[in-house]
Amino acid sequence: MTTDARAVGMPLFVVLGLVCQEAGAAVAVNLMPQVGPWGVIAMRLVFSALVLVPLAVVSLRRGGRVHWPTVVAFGVALAGMNAFFYLALERIPLGITVTIEVLGPLVLSVIASRSWAGALWAALAAAGVVLLGGGAHDLDPVGVAFAVGAAVMWAAYILTARAAGAAMPGVVGLAFAMVVGAVLTLPVAITVVGSALLHPGALALGLAVAVLSSAIPYGIELTALRRMKAETFAILLALAPAIAALAGLILLDQRLTWAVAAGIALVTVAGVGAVASAGRNAVPAAEEAAVEAAAEPHE
Repeated sequence: MTTDARAVGMPLFVVLGLVCQEAGAAVAVNLMPQVGPWGVIAMRLVFSALVLVPLAVVSLRRGGRVHWPTVVAFGVALAGMNAFFYLALERIPLGITVTIEVLGPLVLSVIASRSWAGALWAALAAAGVVLLGGGAHDLDPVGVAFAVGAAVMWAAYILTARAAGAAMPGVVGLAFAMVVGAVLTLPVAITVVGSALLHPGALALGLAVAVLSSAIPYGIELTALRRMKAETFAILLALAPAIAALAGLILLDQRLTWAVAAGIALVTVAGVGAVASAGRNAVPAAEEAAVEAAAEPHE
C-alpha cells in the first residue's frame, strides 16, 4: 500500500479506534455485575499503567524527567474522569453517558474558538442536551450527575495533560498519571469489591477493557497522527457520542428514543463544528502527547 493510500485510510483507522474504545465500555458494562464500577475503574487504570510504563521508561532512558507535581494533577484528573464515567455507565446507557461526557471538551473547544461560530455550536449542543433530557424520562438523575462529573473531569484531564505534555517527553506524563490513578482507585476497589477482583474471568475482562479502551486507541493515535493533521483527528474524535450510541444498541441492546437519538446527533454535530472552528487549539492533550511521541526517534 502506498503512502497516499495509507493516508486516505487513516480516518477509517481512527474510527476503528473509537469503535474499540466503545466496545471496551460495553465489556465494562458486562464486567460490572462481577466487580462493580470501582473494580472496572481500578482494573482499567492498573492494566493501562502496566502497558504504558515500559514505553515511558524508554523516554526516561533518553534523558527525560518526571515532573511529579504535574503528574499528580494529571493522575487525579484521569482517575476522576474514569471514576465518574464508569459510575455513570452503571446507571445510564452508554450513548447518553458519552454524549454528556463529551460536553467537557466541547466547552473547551468553544472557548478556544473565541468566535460567534463557537457560540452557535454551543447553542446547537444545548439543544441536543434539551432533547436528551426530554426524550429520556427514566434517566437515573444520579447517573446523569456522574456523567456531568465525567465531563468536568475530562476538561480537567485535557488541561493537565497539556501541562504534562509540555513538561515531559512522549508518554511519560500519561504513563505515570495512570500509576497515580491506579494508586488512588485500587484501595477503594479492594475495599468495596474484595477478592472478586482476583477472579480469573474478571481479570481477563478487566484486561480486555484496558486493551480495547486504552492500548488499541492509543496505538492508533500514534499511527494516525504521523499521517494526518491533528485538527482532522480531533474532528473524528468528536464522533464518539454517535459511535457510543451505536455500540450501546448493538452490543448492549440499549435502545434509544428518536428524541434521544436526535439529541446525540446534535451534540455530535456541535462537537465536530466546535473543533473545526477552534482549529489547532481544540486538539485534545492526549493527541498532542501522541504527536510528540510520534516525532521521537525510535530505536
